[in-house]
Amino acid sequence: MSSDTARHITGKLPSGPGSERMTSLRRPRENEPSKINPMTKQILESSKQEHFRIAVLDDYQHVALSLADWSVLDGRATVTVFDDHLADSDAVVERLQPFDIVCVMRERTPMTRTIIERLPKLRLIASTAPRNASIDLKAAEERGVQVVHTGYTSAPTIELTWALILGSARNLVAENASLRSGGWQRFIGDDMAGRTLGVVGLGNVGGPVAQIGKAFGMNVIAWSQNLTAERAAEVSAELVSKEQLFRRADVVSVHVVLSDRTRGLVGAPELAIMKPTARLVNTSRGPIVVEADLIAALKAQRIAGAAIDVFDQEPLPLDHPFRTLANLLATPHIGYVSRGLYTRFYQDTVENIRRWLDGQATG
Repeated sequence: MSSDTARHITGKLPSGPGSERMTSLRRPRENEPSKINPMTKQILESSKQEHFRIAVLDDYQHVALSLADWSVLDGRATVTVFDDHLADSDAVVERLQPFDIVCVMRERTPMTRTIIERLPKLRLIASTAPRNASIDLKAAEERGVQVVHTGYTSAPTIELTWALILGSARNLVAENASLRSGGWQRFIGDDMAGRTLGVVGLGNVGGPVAQIGKAFGMNVIAWSQNLTAERAAEVSAELVSKEQLFRRADVVSVHVVLSDRTRGLVGAPELAIMKPTARLVNTSRGPIVVEADLIAALKAQRIAGAAIDVFDQEPLPLDHPFRTLANLLATPHIGYVSRGLYTRFYQDTVENIRRWLDGQATG
């Protein structure tokens, strides 16, 4: 934020669920461009007469305002940041009624047809990442609501995948808890070198995960519904059948997009043929793995453990079994939660809104 810009924050900073932060951004508008087409000019003249209200949803870490320069919207918009999550659609609609622009973080708050159709003031949905399956694009188009997206990188998810694999294999959480309580060594960790890594899906995340496995000295095998031997060879992996992958792998890591074909892709039959010493890792989407079947396998200790970052319902219910299983390492969908990517998300979001206010095409 430039030093000559005044930013006024009213209200208390958030201290718990349901708290809200508001910032009024005020700065004289810069001169209008000298060469603009008639349609753009009409939009600009219209926007001059309006003061837009922007809602930024689900800012769990309280960083939305600090990671981007929102002052470029001074005098044209008021930004309200919500740090809590509302699961009930009626509550979401009630909250968003006053807003013209809604900024959503990935798939935390779905923008469904039911919600979009009940927000008559809504004109723009600014989403992070290039795609967001929880936005009803058809409903938005029918209502004349534009949807814009930001840039993205898979690097944070790739890194977290390996943090989960190693954390589970070496029992890092339990060992840390033991040390903090006065204990010492409690477990024998599993090696990676010489073991077999099974990767389900070799796309933007699965491919690099496979290559890192090779760097650890692992044998890498892979499968997905459309995977070819040529693609597998590009990352030094061996193409195998789905059954072979689950039978042979010491670590199975899931990296496919959630779709009708992949929903429930990993369930009781696949878990039953895994080695009792094997581990399952999922940083893709929760419903790809049948939750009830994974819980049953972990409770019966049919596999050594699992490490997951995604769930059927997010945030995870307080009484969910995943919160108590000793052989499960679970994180709260933080694969994309990194400083670099968040900075890109919020900076791109501000730029998308600025371009929309200026009548420039965005996407």
